[in-house]
Amino acid sequence: MLHLLLTPLSQGGGFFNLFNYITFRAGGAFLTALVLGFLLGPPLIAFLRRTQKRGQPIRSDGPEAHLALKAGTPTMGGVLILGAVLVSTLLWARWDNGYVWMVLFVTFGFGAIGLADDWMKVTRFNPRGVPGRIRFGLGLAVGLVAAWWAMQLQPAGLSGMLAFPVLKDLLLDLSWGFLPFGMLVIAGAANAVNLTDGLDGLAIMPVMIAAGTLGAIAYAVGRVDFTEYLEVHYVPGTGEIAVFCAALIGGGLGFLWYNAPPAAVFMGDTGSLALGGALGAIAVATKHEIVLAIVGGLFVVEALSVIIQVLWYKRTGRRVFLMAPIHHHFEKLGWSEPTIVIRFWIISLILAMIGLATLKIR
Repeated sequence: MLHLLLTPLSQGGGFFNLFNYITFRAGGAFLTALVLGFLLGPPLIAFLRRTQKRGQPIRSDGPEAHLALKAGTPTMGGVLILGAVLVSTLLWARWDNGYVWMVLFVTFGFGAIGLADDWMKVTRFNPRGVPGRIRFGLGLAVGLVAAWWAMQLQPAGLSGMLAFPVLKDLLLDLSWGFLPFGMLVIAGAANAVNLTDGLDGLAIMPVMIAAGTLGAIAYAVGRVDFTEYLEVHYVPGTGEIAVFCAALIGGGLGFLWYNAPPAAVFMGDTGSLALGGALGAIAVATKHEIVLAIVGGLFVVEALSVIIQVLWYKRTGRRVFLMAPIHHHFEKLGWSEPTIVIRFWIISLILAMIGLATLKIR
């Protein structure tokens, strides 16, 4: 909105010319979301405590310490992140950019699914909310719309194509097969982040790291000079996504202030599904779906640990892990919660650096 209002005043240069620069507006989005997160956190947490009373229900089959230490903590804290992201993005991003609206659609589409799930959990005080098939089906519907939307926005030479990291000239033409592929990338990312959100601060920092990485990639592939130098595919318009990513990082930091151990609030499915879906949407928009699997490798491992556990248990009646997702396995091994969280953060940062390196390795 600020770009629309203030850039007409930038003729001849001057201060208002700064609003033409994505980097300046990304910085503004970050600071706006951060301040909103800090300011709105206490009243929102107080409201959630009043309305939820007993807080998020804790799984009875989970780690024993959770029943004692986490009982009564309110959920739906993802509303804090989403509110800060929405206000900041609308304030600082260009409204004529379709990629921004596509990513917002995915974020708040999955946020609505997660909110309904969290609401059912706290009102019934039962860890099971919306049935899994319904929740996943709705997520697939959101992902399908977003994949189609991305195909309409992307240039003819890239629409429906799958790009590969490192191999600069290799493009696989999926044609309309890109629709189910993009749908699964977005829905899979949403559910992978959702599975990772099991310890205080565990999911939000890797999400911010991934958002920062994908934001840098979006900015790079949206500039023809950068793409020529890096020899990556040029996707005009994606640079504006960096403003959204900056807002997500700012809102995420504001939330982490209150989610740091011991958490005063959980993000719930409201936040985890929305943020995961956003990462998937950005990857689809920028043609970096495979790189997302590297940058978000932690989320992939968390999801795979659940899949392996379920399939192996159904086949043999035995477990591969002491408990899935895998962060609970390490809890069962005796690792303290802060140890698991910080080590997983380190792993996420390493994977992000590897993902960024694929821009240059050609």
